[in-house]
This record gives sequence, C-alpha cells and structure tokens, in this order.
Amino acid sequence: MPVKKDEDGRRYVEAEVEVPGSPEQVWQAIATAEGVSSWFMPTTIEKDANGKPTKVITSFGPGMNAVAPIKHWDPPKRFLAESEGEPGTVATEWIVEARKGGTCIVRVVHRWFADSDDWDGEFEGHAYGWATSFFRILSLYLTHFAGRECANLQFTVFSQASAPDTWRTLTGALRIDERTRRFTSTPGAPALSGTVERMDVTDPELLRVRERAPQIVATLGAMDGEEPELLLRLEHPAPGIAHVFIMPMGHQTMVAMRLFFYGESANSVAMKADGEWNAWLTERFPQEASE
Repeated sequence: MPVKKDEDGRRYVEAEVEVPGSPEQVWQAIATAEGVSSWFMPTTIEKDANGKPTKVITSFGPGMNAVAPIKHWDPPKRFLAESEGEPGTVATEWIVEARKGGTCIVRVVHRWFADSDDWDGEFEGHAYGWATSFFRILSLYLTHFAGRECANLQFTVFSQASAPDTWRTLTGALRIDERTRRFTSTPGAPALSGTVERMDVTDPELLRVRERAPQIVATLGAMDGEEPELLLRLEHPAPGIAHVFIMPMGHQTMVAMRLFFYGESANSVAMKADGEWNAWLTERFPQEASE
C-alpha cells in the first residue's frame, strides 16, 4: 500500500484481494468488457483485426472516458495498459495468481515516474479505493453473480449541503437494522432490500493511508465520524449489488450511486430503477441527475 520504487526508479502502489474462481473465471471478470462492466465501470475493449485486445476504454460518466492502450496481454495471468495524464504516463498492471482451494489472488499495480513525492498521496488513495471498495465489489460479484447477465446504472449528482447532511439525506432512502444488517427502502424511495456488507478498515497500512492521502483525509474529516460509503447486496428488485458514497469537492458534495442487477430480468429492472432513482435524486438534490 505505501509508495515504493522499482529498479527503474518508477514509483508504484499496489493492492490485492483473494477471490473465488479459477484463473479463467477471474480473468473473465477483470479483462473482458462484459466482466469489468459487471462490477466496476462501463467498459469497452477494442481489438485488432486478429481479435487481440488493443485498448481499454473506461467510462466514469458523460464525457469522462479513460483510454488506456494495452501494452502486454497474457491471459489468464497478466495484462498491462498505459494512460496519459498527471503526472505523465501511468502504467496499470493486472495480475492473476492461482491459489489452492479454487481461489486466486488479483493484484493491481499503478506505476509512474516522478522526481518528487507530490503525487504519492493521490496514488495511495487509488490503492486504498481498490482495497476497501472496488475489490470488495469484485469479490461479491465472483462469489454470487459471476457470469450472469448484468445491467448497471451509474448516478452522479452534486449537493450544496454539508457532507454529513448530504449523507443523511442519501441514506434516508434506507431503513437499516443495525443488529441483522438487513435493510429495506423507506416510504417514497425506490424499492431496494437486502443486506449491508461490512466495510470495516482494520489493516494497519490502510489505516495509515486514511491519515495521509489528501482526498481521503478531506472526505473523512468532513464527515463528523461517519463513514461516507455503503456496500449493499441486493435481493429486490433483483439480485445485485449497490455501491453508494459521497465525496466533498470544494463547496459542494458529490453523490455517487452504482447499481448492478443480475439475471434474466436485469435489463427490465434497470430500466425501471433508472427512472425512479433519477427522480428521487433530482428531488432531493435539485439539479440534473446523470446516469
């Protein structure tokens, strides 16, 4: 988790998780457009005339596509893609290692070259996000929903209220039993029910990152002791996963909700949920909600 240097002088951070499945099943989840879109962000993978993947395009919202040409492709073990931005070329490497008992280690490594530590906090924050959020979603997906048809929805709105007030408004859509971790929607909110997944952070390295990565420090510091994130395993209106979080951004607070529905009814359920959640979010955070 802390920033390290490799033999070429490049700085890097890494995060890993152990997940169920064979290397082939795990590769399907992390290295195909359908797989990645079923637990992360809407993704396309371009291929050449011979069918070899050449480019990963990840959509983080309207007009926010991240394009990363693929530099190395070795299924089902490893691939490497590079993107351009600050602080320059960033190489992202995905590695799958088989373990006994039908599990695999998935590791993601971000490498970049810089003469200073100016970007260390941001990249530690990226690794923190993989370890505490996205890899937990990947694990849920591979445990319960791997290979099933998926429809995903992404919503982003901005609140002018404080982070704690924004969070209370957002979580007001849910009635959570703290003893059983079961939840249902409150009256007036779109129908959801299922179980709250625990997201406790206990690893010493992750706890240190919480104290020094600028965006994480700012987010947690604005929350009056509350955690600004929920991970939900859905039973209704379809089997699925919901990931909900907020992030202070200057004088406003970003609200993000991601819904993944699985199974034969996924598309029809998503179409209905799209309209319902857009209306609910727009009413409580008066502005245009975007999928």
